[in-house]
Amino acid sequence: MKKLLTSVAIAATVALGAVAPALAEYPEKPVTFIVPWPPGDLEDVLTRMIAEDFQAEYGVPAAVVNKPGGGGGPFPGAIEVATAAPDGYTIGSFVIGVPLIGHKIGIPELAPAKFDPLGIFVTYPFVLATSGDSPFQSMEELAAYAKENDVTLGHFGAPLIPTQITFAHAKASGFEYASEAAFDNLDCNSLASGDADVINTTLQLIQPCLDDVTVLASVTDERIHLVPDAPTMKEVNPDLYVTLWNGLFVHKDTPQDVREKIIAVASKTVMSDRAQNVAKQTGAQIYWQNAADSAAQIMADEEAMGKISEMLE
Repeated sequence: MKKLLTSVAIAATVALGAVAPALAEYPEKPVTFIVPWPPGDLEDVLTRMIAEDFQAEYGVPAAVVNKPGGGGGPFPGAIEVATAAPDGYTIGSFVIGVPLIGHKIGIPELAPAKFDPLGIFVTYPFVLATSGDSPFQSMEELAAYAKENDVTLGHFGAPLIPTQITFAHAKASGFEYASEAAFDNLDCNSLASGDADVINTTLQLIQPCLDDVTVLASVTDERIHLVPDAPTMKEVNPDLYVTLWNGLFVHKDTPQDVREKIIAVASKTVMSDRAQNVAKQTGAQIYWQNAADSAAQIMADEEAMGKISEMLE
């Protein structure tokens, strides 16, 4: 009797196995790339390229969805990635602030840290600039001039990393800006109108008037080829070495084989001619930094931002 029951159980198992669906191979349904900012900036442009190539490679729809939430958070796009199933169908395209501070500013959905990097792919050409006829034309001259004269700084928001770096440089150099204010846009007109003596902005926004402005320094890990005479903030002060990058992130529980399929497409896309042409035109650094190196980069940036916070206390 026992043998008969065993035989029946085996037969039933085989029968069920014969009709049970095989596990689907990733990807088998639409994939969404979440960008927590409005469309049009570098991370959006490059993420759309990656999505297009992903769709072409795997034959499933891949779309970029913009989820802007403001420069200080609360990163609604990041929350969506953190609360989605960890299956690779919701991918985050995040600036440095999301993995560095998202889980530290009172957002329960992001705490503890929810994301792993797949890779970092762009460093923004963020700069500190002044007009070409200002009385200071270098970081050293700015420091000397500001100790005796009022200098106004324009930025995109006091809590943002480039602004924090700019404040830290001033404090380390022994001066303070007489006034500072956040602007929605900082371009050629910001300097020409006298709204600010120094602006913290992206190179793209002042590219039309590069002949009339001076880039004092860049917040990048190497000099920008469009303004090769401008030092990096790291050259000015090694303690201020934090770059502004964007990378692809997934939930920490996402399977490795899924990660590898996303990485295979993204790493190829950003090194393609069309992506590298964007680098040439904008001064951005576009590359692929693997997952392990990206994780190490985040740890180094956290340490550097800790030092900058201490400098500002």
